[in-house]
Amino acid sequence: MTTAQLPTFADAPLSTEAQALVTGPAEHPLHPDHTPTGQLSFGVFFQGVNSSTIWRLPESGDQVAWESFESLVRTAERGRFAAFFLGEGLRLREHRGVPFELDVAGRPDAQTLLAALAAVTDTIGLVATQNTTYNDPVDLARRFQTLDLLSGGRAGWNVVTTDNAWTGENFRRGGYLDHADRYVHAEAFVRIAQQLWRGEQIDHDGAHYSVRAQGDLPRSPQGEPVLFQAGASPAGQDFAARTADVVFSPHGTLEAAVEFRRSIVERTVAAGRDAADVKILPGAEVVLAATEKEADEKVRWVRDLQIGPEQAIALLEQYWGRDLSDFDPDGPLPDVPPEVSESGVTRGAGFQFAKAEELTRAWREEAAEKGQSILEFARGKAGSRRGTFTGSYDAVADRLVEFARLGAIDGLNITPWLIPSGLDDIVDHLIPRLQERGVYPSEYAGSTLRENLGLPPL
Repeated sequence: MTTAQLPTFADAPLSTEAQALVTGPAEHPLHPDHTPTGQLSFGVFFQGVNSSTIWRLPESGDQVAWESFESLVRTAERGRFAAFFLGEGLRLREHRGVPFELDVAGRPDAQTLLAALAAVTDTIGLVATQNTTYNDPVDLARRFQTLDLLSGGRAGWNVVTTDNAWTGENFRRGGYLDHADRYVHAEAFVRIAQQLWRGEQIDHDGAHYSVRAQGDLPRSPQGEPVLFQAGASPAGQDFAARTADVVFSPHGTLEAAVEFRRSIVERTVAAGRDAADVKILPGAEVVLAATEKEADEKVRWVRDLQIGPEQAIALLEQYWGRDLSDFDPDGPLPDVPPEVSESGVTRGAGFQFAKAEELTRAWREEAAEKGQSILEFARGKAGSRRGTFTGSYDAVADRLVEFARLGAIDGLNITPWLIPSGLDDIVDHLIPRLQERGVYPSEYAGSTLRENLGLPPL
């Protein structure tokens, strides 16, 4: 495949890495049913409960203060971001049986906050993470439709599932769902919501609830809320291919993103939909500076603030299942066996179900081989769990152009490492370079979230 045959999104030739991943003709470099648009959309993900956002600096905002949300969303809209996302947590994270005090915990109700943000923004999409296991489908769907109407067609729903008894205890339902049934339940839930949004008569009898209802609100300018989904497992990908408009992914490398795109396209087409019907926005951390050297120094500074000695020990304790406070964070990884066979669910999906004995042995070997202390190892692991785009403004822009040209992704869902100013470098320095390279919009495509994600109209 020659450079002249490549899509004309940029003049520079593809890197050797990218060339090796291309298997088809120029117009279909990754899959015969998928033609890259060469365009990127950005979303900003305000998690609120996480270890990736730095809350200890003087300039750090308050995770429940209106000013933090308003400032961030205004910056994102200035940068023509397609969407503003709010995460959801149905129970406080815990560490060895008690709330995890080293992590920021607690955030306002997503839909209430997004309704308020609709009044101070004009175009950016407003997306709430909401759970299908512990909500009523008609009630939740009507609240989303109300947000969609009030915002002029800017609402989105990040559909998530939960099946663990730890979360279920908050709702007096225990686990409520078998793990294998979570997407079956979620798909029925979503179909009921869509019927309500379309004004249809709902007559549903399922394993978990029966519904008799009728939609009573008009459709918004975008038709109905945009559906997002984050499942990376085969079952999650199948669910996304059948129901979602946008899928999040944890794939930050070009090779992993290409393989995920191929998988989603294959599943989407098999589900009877067009290959372009599902957009992919990987979750990402973006750390930028004027030069590569400055960016490297900035990344180290960010990691030092994200993961301190106490966080490093606590991270290992999640997998060892025992008190490790006597170990020196600047010393080698613990040489004691774990007290659990598998990690629990109290710290979220990133900590679940790892085989502790095998994992801790592998970690000790890895750290010893790299000459890393507990603190150095924990900082490396924390960074590797995120899709990370770090470097100089120009280098990151060129890298994203390559992702866009191949059609590996349709954009990024960015978690700022600082609130509320963590998007400033992106909006002021990265986005202008992406616009110059022709892969990012200079103006919004329209007034609705669906338009600004490049999704087909309903």
